[in-house]
Formats: sequence, C-alpha cells, structure tokens
Amino acid sequence: MQTTTELTPNPLRGIGLKVISVSIFVVMAVCIKSAAPNVPPGEAVFFRSIFAVPVIVAWLMWQHDLRHGLDTSNPFGHLWRGLVGSAAMALNFTALGLLPLPEATALGYTAPLLVVIFAAMFLGEQVRLFRLTAVFIGLIGVMIVLAPRMQILSFEEASKLQTIGAMAALMGAVFAALAQVFVRKLVQSESTAAIVFYFSINASVLSLFTVPFGWVMPNPVDFALLVCAGLCGGVGQILLTSAYRFAPVGVIAPFEYVSMILALVIGYALFDEIPTLPMLAGAGLIVFAGLFIIWRERQLGLQRGSRKHLTPQG
Repeated sequence: MQTTTELTPNPLRGIGLKVISVSIFVVMAVCIKSAAPNVPPGEAVFFRSIFAVPVIVAWLMWQHDLRHGLDTSNPFGHLWRGLVGSAAMALNFTALGLLPLPEATALGYTAPLLVVIFAAMFLGEQVRLFRLTAVFIGLIGVMIVLAPRMQILSFEEASKLQTIGAMAALMGAVFAALAQVFVRKLVQSESTAAIVFYFSINASVLSLFTVPFGWVMPNPVDFALLVCAGLCGGVGQILLTSAYRFAPVGVIAPFEYVSMILALVIGYALFDEIPTLPMLAGAGLIVFAGLFIIWRERQLGLQRGSRKHLTPQG
C-alpha cells in the first residue's frame, strides 16, 4: 500500500477533496440547525461526536493503520484540545439554532483571524504588519456582522435570542482558534488520525456533563438528522485530511470559503433566510482578510523554503 509520503502531488484532486469536505460540513451544519429547535446543543455535540467515531475507525481499518494509528505520547494535550474544541462545538451549535445559517457561517470565519493572534501569544510565532493588518480588517468585518445583533436593551424575545446567538458564534470562534493552536502543538508528535479520534471521544464524554441541563428523547426525524450530522462530521474530517495529502495548505485553504456560498444558497432555499447588506459586507471583509492571511502564509513558506534550499548543508 502506498504511504502518505509516497503519494504523488495532485493539486486538482486535493482541491476537489477540500470542496467536497467543505460541502459535507455544510450539510452537517444544516442537520444540526434543523434539529436545534428540539435538541439542546450539548446533546447535539454528543451525537455529532459519537457517530463520527465508527467512520474514523473504519477509515483506519481500511488504511491498515488501526493498530498504530491511535498511538499517543501526549494524552493531556488531547484532553485540553478536547475541552476547548467541545466548547467551540457547543457554542457554534447554539449559534446555528439562533442565527441565520450564512451569518453563523460568516462569524465562524473569525477563528482563523484569532489563530494568528493566539499563535503569537502562546506559540511564540512572529506576526508582522501584513498579517496584523489583515486581522484588523477581518475584525472590522466581524463588528459589521455583529452590530445589528447587539440589541442588548431590546424587549423583543427574538432580538434577545439573536444577540445570544451572535455572542455564542463569536465565543465559539475564540474557542475554535484556541483548539487550532492546541492542534498545531499536537501535530508535532501525534498522527492526524489520533488527533481526530481522541477529540471525538473526549467531546462525546464531555457532552454527557450537559445531561442535567435538559437532554431530550429525539423524535425519529431529529434522531436521523443528528446521526447524519455525526456521520458527515467523520466523513468530512477524513476527506479534509486526505485533501492536504495531495496539495499544499496554501493551495487548498482558500476553498474553505466555498461554505459561504453554500450557506447563502441553502439558507435561502431551506430556511427562507435572506442575507442583509451588513451581513454580506461584513462577511466580505472577513473572507478577504482570511484569504490575505492564507496568501501571506504561503509567501512566507516559499521564502523559508528558498532560504533553506540556498543554505549550504554541512
């Protein structure tokens, strides 16, 4: 069997896998949003996590890597990643239930912007003016999206719920960014399969602590939606992992924003959600900032590679 290092680079295949994985994650979000009126976020986290495990295990078996693919030398790193990742998932699921799909999706793009800041704070990564400027522009976009929802003094119940949803989306992005920082540290010693598997296990266990806050017996439709969300999460993660085996991050990462187009179309078609001008303007700035950061990361990577190539080896 061909190993990861033996795979021939194939950018088109990598891009295709990325787009498919992004599409599947949008389907997952639609399932969660559809079940949200009847199922609390903590319970949704449990289903999303536990039903991803069989998919991941089946993938490892197919790769003949089940025996050693889950080896770990950093169990506490997985635990911390599980804590912040589970919090991010619960908050994002809360936002999906309270906000239009495109708006929740746009605010989720705050995470890559915050990763730049957190990586500098916690990993000592050097961040220069270009990326800081992009982060600042992106955060302006976030404020534009958030502004119509910040009606703290509103007496309308719908407005209050949307304000809670907006804050949940923003906090979800904060925890998602922290989770990505933990992953950056984990990948130095852990396999991708182990990171994904132990996160699913940790999230499943941690979600059980929300049982006292009102779990319900889902009806058949909601149960099917939740199971579908879990399966989509597992399949999407596998396809995403495979995508980065065929092409560099700088080539594939921009296609993450395909989810914005899908969210706009699906939000309108399934949920009658018409995007507002502030949402579109703010989302545009967030996407622009994210693409700029990806481009800058790629340029820096090329420069580092060039310097390494020119440095005499001795």
